[in-house]
Amino acid sequence: MNFLDTNILLYALSTDRAEVRKAARARQLLDETDCAVSVQVLQEFYVQATRESKPDRITHDQAVTLIRSWERFKVQEINSEIMHAAFRTKNRFRIAYWDAAIVEAARTAGCSLVYSEDLNDGQDFGGVRVENPFRREREL
Repeated sequence: MNFLDTNILLYALSTDRAEVRKAARARQLLDETDCAVSVQVLQEFYVQATRESKPDRITHDQAVTLIRSWERFKVQEINSEIMHAAFRTKNRFRIAYWDAAIVEAARTAGCSLVYSEDLNDGQDFGGVRVENPFRREREL
């Protein structure tokens, strides 16, 4: 099972002409069935997608509808065990707490791969590896 970070959800909706390939790749990932997200990812999506300063922002109702559709994936709740594991991961790997919470939510959900543009491509966080699915788009 693969874990989707917030940027995957946001790119899937992008109307920016410079992000056409990333948007297509993100939509491809969302078509997969064996994926997981966390409540944190869905919350971050809502905040960023509806942000007033975002040129292609969506409405509250559109965001909620999309979030409901993504609940077809495994949705990992965030609890105190994940929070404390994220504290340890943050300290061990010297990453931001919110990134560590993504890694630990992925681990708890049973994912060995996190698709993310924000974390270091290829880095292994004790059995949870990060892959930037847009790496090839940068190379083109």
